[in-house]
Amino acid sequence: MKHVLSAASARIQTTLTALFLSSFFLLLSAQTTDLEQMDYQPKREFRGAWIQAVNGQFLGMSRDVMQQNLTNQLDELQRCGINAIIFQVRVEGDALYASEKEPWSRFLTGRQGTPPNPYWDPLQWMVEQCHKRGMELHAWINPFRAKTKGTKELAVTHQYAKHPERFFEYDGLYLFDPGMHENRTYICSVAADIVRRYDVDGFHIDDYFYPYPAAGVEIPDEATYKANRNGITNRDDWRRYNVNLFIKMLQDSIHSVKPWVKFGVSPFGIYHNQKEGSNLPGSKTSGLQNYDDLYADVLYWINQGWVDYTVPQIYWEIGHRAADYDELIHWWSRFAGGRPLIIGQDVERTVRAADLKNPSVNQMPEKFRLQRTLRGIQGSCLWYSAAVVRDEGNYASILKSKYHRTLALQPLFPFLDDKAPNKPRKVKAVWTSKGYYLFWTEPKGKTEMDKAKSYVVYRFPAGAKIDLYDASAIVAITSDCHFRLPYTKGKEKYTYVVTALDRLQNESKPVKVKVKL
Repeated sequence: MKHVLSAASARIQTTLTALFLSSFFLLLSAQTTDLEQMDYQPKREFRGAWIQAVNGQFLGMSRDVMQQNLTNQLDELQRCGINAIIFQVRVEGDALYASEKEPWSRFLTGRQGTPPNPYWDPLQWMVEQCHKRGMELHAWINPFRAKTKGTKELAVTHQYAKHPERFFEYDGLYLFDPGMHENRTYICSVAADIVRRYDVDGFHIDDYFYPYPAAGVEIPDEATYKANRNGITNRDDWRRYNVNLFIKMLQDSIHSVKPWVKFGVSPFGIYHNQKEGSNLPGSKTSGLQNYDDLYADVLYWINQGWVDYTVPQIYWEIGHRAADYDELIHWWSRFAGGRPLIIGQDVERTVRAADLKNPSVNQMPEKFRLQRTLRGIQGSCLWYSAAVVRDEGNYASILKSKYHRTLALQPLFPFLDDKAPNKPRKVKAVWTSKGYYLFWTEPKGKTEMDKAKSYVVYRFPAGAKIDLYDASAIVAITSDCHFRLPYTKGKEKYTYVVTALDRLQNESKPVKVKVKL
């Protein structure tokens, strides 16, 4: 998925490599600076992490070893306050889940089309594990890539084996031709199948639409263009038109099955370079462009309401000559805040780069300051999970102690649903053989969108104002209808508050209970 690892990103890599290799390699703790004095803890914030398969991290693993690997990742990410996992389930027209449409992925079993042995379903397992930890699970697919450069053999059940005329080869890759209606329809059917059969909270696509440009290589879509130009005389406009059709169709396919499943896109970090001219809003950057090079008109999708959230991959450092993080985060904040905007953060680059004003610390404090103060930004997603888990540059440690030290609900999506569920019923404190518990009963809901799916438990000292905007008061976000109270000597008075959350985390009215702990 990501350009920092992809061979398809040759153009921008050529532009940026020299500066990257000459940059600092500072693995520094994010120490307290003037930039960190803002100690705001948002109650709602998307705190995501990508778990990819395309890097081959699961190749050769048995079921038990892979499950243990993922368990370790999820446990540590939970401790870091991560509340959403974006899990790659389709790398190259394949599946890391039980699919009747596409073959098992070689990135799971080592050979495309070979099922796991012992048999298991990684997506189903991840949905269950994430929900158990109070995390969302977003299923991530690469829509158009059909074969990576490293794949030597495709299964006989792969779509390329069935319909080779629907694909083109480009720089060692096979791609579904985006100009063909049959391909767009097919990919949307794959998405609908995933959403229908799995209890995912979101559906996510990455930044590959038309291929990343390779020097001197033309996209071989002349025949498709002649057959399907739809009166469009400019090839670039036609390609953007095809991707636009796909994005709208994909959102409709997802929401027609489950209207609460959020559709997200993580585009490349640059929309358009200002220096290229045109009437488009451009950033003061020089690199690969969504609009011009990948034919992805991301701003149009946002303004049309065709995506539910956007995660631009702003992976560079503050002060980068070709793609300055500061310039880009301000640009996305200004132009893309019409739908929830989440910033894609590169953990390694962040901790390896020195703060421009205080070289003794890395760029984590300043990036968090920007993220939490600029308009429209509602969180971040971390590239990639393993870098967080191994505590690269103390990134995880600082999340725990500072930036994610309180729990956070998901951002609101009022354009999908803004009706809160009913409040929990029969909330009471009860002594049991296993300790002192709060118990409550699930509220009634007529439709799936009305039902409570989880609960927030707040705690306030006796006499304190009940402030549900205070994130520090949240002690649990749970799918259970009970919470164990931390009883000690029974002399301290507290007020506990329980609220219900629906699938889109609209919050009910509170119910209060006074206890002595």
